[in-house]
Amino acid sequence: MLAFLSLPGRAGQGDELRREPLEIRSASGSHRFDVEIADTPQARSYGLMHRQHLAADAGMLFDFKEDREVAFWMKNTLISLDMLFIDRTGRIAHIASDTVPLSEELVPSRAVVRFVLEVPGGTSAALGIAPGDMATSATIKAATPD
Repeated sequence: MLAFLSLPGRAGQGDELRREPLEIRSASGSHRFDVEIADTPQARSYGLMHRQHLAADAGMLFDFKEDREVAFWMKNTLISLDMLFIDRTGRIAHIASDTVPLSEELVPSRAVVRFVLEVPGGTSAALGIAPGDMATSATIKAATPD
């Protein structure tokens, strides 16, 4: 179980999170996001908690550094999120849409994944993003097997 706590752009101890562009290619087109990278245990545990706003083209990419099933919760998360569970190749395996703010109910990946992308709630439906679509960024490319 993972808990999130964060100030905008911070890993929780005053460290700036690295940012990079991320693109999702879907049947509806190409969708670009500016994402913060949560690739340390501390950054992953703080996530997007306590934020009151997330821009429509922003998000957070969680890199677990290994392939596994994961589960998230929304405790102390004030805004609804879409959670896109992504395998090491960049394929979206599952989407949990419009998660409930402040909920302690677990949101499972339902698949073995390497990454989770969190974007504002409703983004996936609004942009036509679906399981099977492909996400790419420098972090995802670095994990993709040759």
